[in-house]
Amino acid sequence: MLRTLSLELHSAVTGSYVSGTYSIVFVNCPNEQIARDIARASLDKKLAASVNILPKASSLYFWNGEIEEATEILLLIKTKTSKVHALSSYIRLVHPFEIPEVFSLPMDQGDVHYFKWLEEGMEED
Repeated sequence: MLRTLSLELHSAVTGSYVSGTYSIVFVNCPNEQIARDIARASLDKKLAASVNILPKASSLYFWNGEIEEATEILLLIKTKTSKVHALSSYIRLVHPFEIPEVFSLPMDQGDVHYFKWLEEGMEED
């Protein structure tokens, strides 16, 4: 948490991007309506700045000792690394899966203007 805050402070003061300030959160959903509901709520709650909804991801996985197959909808949620925990907690509350797939990867590099746009999208009113 302290590292995340220091990354945000450095980025704000210098105007440059520090690797790991933002993350992409991956979430699989059972259908498009649930995916849209989670995406919209994440944006409304300022837990994310942008969400891509990727249709029809084929998933194979172990569940209760058996190999299962499903077609799922993948969300790519762009957020501040400091908001990943709150976003994950929210998703666990509303997601219909017993154990929803929620994990994040830090954004290493990218366009500074894009990162500024992400920041503006999550500013509180």
